[in-house]
Amino acid sequence: MKGNLAKGRITIVGTGLIGGSLGLALKAAGLKEVEIVGHDRDRGTANQAQRLGAIDRAEHNLSRAVTGASIVIIATPVLAVRDVMRQIAGDLAEGAVVTDTASTKAQVMQWAEELLPSHVSFVGGHPMAGKETPGIERAEAKLFSGEAYCICPAVNAKEEAVRSVVSQAQLVGAEPLFIDPEEHDQYAAGVSHLPLLISTALFTMLRASPAWTEMAMMASSGFRDVTRLASGDPRMSHGICMTNREAVIHWLERMIGELSHFRDLLQDWKDEELLKAFAGAQMDRDAFLARPPQRRMEASALPNLRQQLLDALAGTWVTERARRLERLPKLQEKRSSERKE
Repeated sequence: MKGNLAKGRITIVGTGLIGGSLGLALKAAGLKEVEIVGHDRDRGTANQAQRLGAIDRAEHNLSRAVTGASIVIIATPVLAVRDVMRQIAGDLAEGAVVTDTASTKAQVMQWAEELLPSHVSFVGGHPMAGKETPGIERAEAKLFSGEAYCICPAVNAKEEAVRSVVSQAQLVGAEPLFIDPEEHDQYAAGVSHLPLLISTALFTMLRASPAWTEMAMMASSGFRDVTRLASGDPRMSHGICMTNREAVIHWLERMIGELSHFRDLLQDWKDEELLKAFAGAQMDRDAFLARPPQRRMEASALPNLRQQLLDALAGTWVTERARRLERLPKLQEKRSSERKE
C-alpha cells in the first residue's frame, strides 16, 4: 500500500451511503495503523456509522475531525462541498491529502483551487457506484467492487497524494480511472445524469396522468427498473444538475432527437427500420455487457499517467483533448458564446 493510507487518520466528512460504504470498505481492508474518523452534519448519522463499524470514531466538531488527518474524504452532496472546503481550510495538516466523491468534477476542482491551502494536495474523485436509496443504513463494503473510480488530480497535487487516492480506490475494490475533469462531467452527464432525468421525467409524466390509478396496478419490473433513479436524494440530483447544467442540457437535446427518430419511424410506418433499430440496440448492449471496457490499471502505469497530467499544462494534450471535445460540438459552441458575452 502506498502513500498516506499506510498509517495515521482518515477523516470522512459525510457518513451517508457513499461515505459510510467507503468507511466499511476501508475497515474491511484491514488498515491496522489507521484510525477512521467520521463527521456528519447530522450527528445521528455519524453515530450510526460508528455503531455499524463504518468509522472508528464520530467527531461532531468538523475542525477537530480534520485536524491531524492525513487524508480527508469529502463525501457530501456536491453543493455542500464548497462550504466544507471553506470550513476545513485552516485546519488541514501540512501535506494532507483532500479528496471527494462528488458526481461532478470541474466545479469541485475550481473550488479546491480557490479555497484549499497550498500545503495540501487535492485529488478529485468520483466512484461510479451508488444506490437509488440514500442513507448510512444502506451502506455496504462491496458497493464499489469492480466499478470505475474516476480520479482527477489538481495540477499541483503531489505524486504521493495521487498514489494515496489510487490506493484508496483499489482498497475498496474499485478500478482507478484517470480523466480530465471537464471530460468527466461531459461523459457522466450522458451515462449517469441523463438516466437520472429520464427516470424522473418518466415517473412524473405517468404519475400526472388521470389514468395513473389503473396504470399503477399494471406497472411491473420494467417500469420499476427504468424509474428506479427517481427515488434518489433530491438534494443530490439538484446539485448534479446545477453544477453540470450545460452538459446535461446537451445530452437531453440528444435524447429528444433520438426519441423523435423513433416517433418518426412509427408515424411513417417504417416497420423494417424500426425492427433494425431494436435489433441493433439489443446486439450492441449485449456486446457491451458481455465484453465491458477494460479499465484496470497496472501499478507501473501510474508514473506515466501522472506525467500525462503534468504534460497537459505544457500543451502536449491539447490536440488529443480537442479531438475528444469535438464529439460534443453543440456544447462547445454554447460555452464559447457564453464566454464572449
